[in-house]
Amino acid sequence: MSSPRSRRGRRITPAVLRAWGLPDPGEDKKARGRIIVVGGSRRSPGAVLLAGEAALRSGAGRLGLAVPGSVEAQMGVVIPEAAVLTLPENATSSLSGTLRDEVEGADAVLVGPGFDDPDETRGTLTAVAELSPPVLVLDAFALGVLPGIDRELLPDALILNPNREEVAILLDGGGSGDPLADLRAVAAKYRAVVNSYGMVAAPDGRAWRVQIGGPGLATSGSGDVLAGAIAGFAAQGMEAERAAVWGSWAQARAGQRLTAASGLGFLARDLAREVSAAVHDVGA
Repeated sequence: MSSPRSRRGRRITPAVLRAWGLPDPGEDKKARGRIIVVGGSRRSPGAVLLAGEAALRSGAGRLGLAVPGSVEAQMGVVIPEAAVLTLPENATSSLSGTLRDEVEGADAVLVGPGFDDPDETRGTLTAVAELSPPVLVLDAFALGVLPGIDRELLPDALILNPNREEVAILLDGGGSGDPLADLRAVAAKYRAVVNSYGMVAAPDGRAWRVQIGGPGLATSGSGDVLAGAIAGFAAQGMEAERAAVWGSWAQARAGQRLTAASGLGFLARDLAREVSAAVHDVGA
C-alpha cells in the first residue's frame, strides 16, 4: 500500500535539489548541451524568445530557434546568442539541410511555444520526431495535437508541460477532479513526464510537488519560460523527471524573487532573466 506522502508526491525543497545536484558544466559551451526551440508565429513571435532565454539561463550552453520565415528576421536581433533556423514553408515537409543537422545534433528539442495553427503544429512535430531527439519537450499547441499522434513515433524521453485545460485535452475531455491523479493518468497514457502548476508526475506513478511561486507567475508568457527552463535542464543531461522538477522550481523561485523585490506586475521576460539567480539560490 502506498504511503500518504507517495500519493501526494514528494515535496521539493532546496535540500532535495542540492542532493540531486546539477550536471557537470564541463569546460566549454558544447559540454553544457544544445537546445532547439521550435515554434513562433506572426501573432506570438515572442514565445520562442522567452523559452530560449530561459533555457540558456538554466545553464544550457547553446541555443537554436527554429521559426517560420515570417518571423525569422526578428529573432537574432532580440536574442543574439541564438542560432536562427527557418522552418519549411510546408509544415508537412521533412526537415532538411542545416535545420535537420541542428535538430539531429540537439540534446533536447522543445516544440510548441508560439505556434497557433493545429495542422502546422502537427506537421512540424511529426517532422521533428522523425529525427529522434534524445529528449522532446512539448508545450502549448503541441500538446493540443498530441492525442492524434502515435506515441510510438515520439522519443522515449518525453516531457509535457500542460496547463489545466491542456490536461483535460490530453485526457480526452475527462479528468477526476484530483489534479495530481489526472497528471499521473496523463503520464501513464503518454509514457511521459508531466509538469503542471508545480506538480510533476512520472509514468511509473512517482510524483513531486513544488510548493513555492505565487500569483505573479500568472502572467502572459510565464508558461513559455517554464517550458524553456525544463528543456534547458534536459539538454544538460538531467533525467526527464529531474529536469521537469528543476525547471518548475527555477521558474517558481524566480517569481518569488521578483515579488519580493517589486511586488506583482513583473513580466515573463523578467522571469526568464531571473532563472539563473533562482538556480544559484539552491546552492547545488
